[in-house]
Amino acid sequence: MSDQRGVSVVRWPDRSPSAGPGPADLLTAYHLRTEAEKGAAVTDVAGLPDRYRAEILDPRTAFADDVVLLALSGDTVAGCLVVTAPCGGRSEIKRLWTDPAFRGRGIASRLIGAALAHAAESGVSGVRLSVWRWRTGAIALYERLGFAITESWDERDQLVCMQRTV
Repeated sequence: MSDQRGVSVVRWPDRSPSAGPGPADLLTAYHLRTEAEKGAAVTDVAGLPDRYRAEILDPRTAFADDVVLLALSGDTVAGCLVVTAPCGGRSEIKRLWTDPAFRGRGIASRLIGAALAHAAESGVSGVRLSVWRWRTGAIALYERLGFAITESWDERDQLVCMQRTV
């Protein structure tokens, strides 16, 4: 059973603790891990592709049109997720990441639930996401939450595209 006590999901920067680090640390971990899994390991932010480095160094600008959700355990940022602005009746979930120290507590499910609620409030009919084929745990989670594998809209090899209605 997931332990969700003491975890809240907030929009950033609207309601996160003013002294908190925001999503930058989690985005750093996400991108460094992803690059390593793709076989292109880099040691720090400077080695990341420009678009990923921009998300880390200036997330307010990189996600200006999107909604960034943070999972907080007390004042500690435990997870993050980005919901893109509606386009063509859909939003996209990106950058779902839970700090490894907080995994197994239902944080990813809570973030996705909050993202789906936001999408519904935005009037979209569906939400989509993409995930690397080797992230089988994430794929299983998405399937449990109602996402289904669909035809790819992205030409990158090893990418699984999924969607669900809101």
